[in-house]
Amino acid sequence: MAMTMTGEVLLPADQQTVWEKLNDPEVLKRCIPGCETLEKVGDNELQASAKIAVGPVKATFKGKVTLTDIDPPNGYRITGEGQGGVAGFAKGGAVVRLEPAEGGQTKMTYDVEASVGGKLAQLGGRLINGVAKKYADNFFDTFAKEVRGGDAGETSAA
Repeated sequence: MAMTMTGEVLLPADQQTVWEKLNDPEVLKRCIPGCETLEKVGDNELQASAKIAVGPVKATFKGKVTLTDIDPPNGYRITGEGQGGVAGFAKGGAVVRLEPAEGGQTKMTYDVEASVGGKLAQLGGRLINGVAKKYADNFFDTFAKEVRGGDAGETSAA
């Protein structure tokens, strides 16, 4: 089952700071819902594991993430895939772009394409899309706190 998600978030820090945080595995580990491990295994490659729950399906997904089309501090393409045992698999990618915004802030836009298979795919698109949006919102709320170094900033997902 395929899904897409696009959005835009206003982050409370300058573009260089956001870029640095977006490339820091420890920061990302704290921001990704359910993330248990996130380790750099190459210049542009990470390995991760995360506990994910979608409706009645709960699983630990393990996988690899690769960064390409890297254009510091403006953005990159991120691709990855993970296996969740009997729960199934997930794979996909996103284009992430950063640009300066008013007041020293940074606008981040993202365009995600992903697919899931196995038990996850049997749950239906509405449930999976809802959970994906919730995870994305949680990520950006936490990431906004990280880039500010304190409380969450204003975020808006489209």
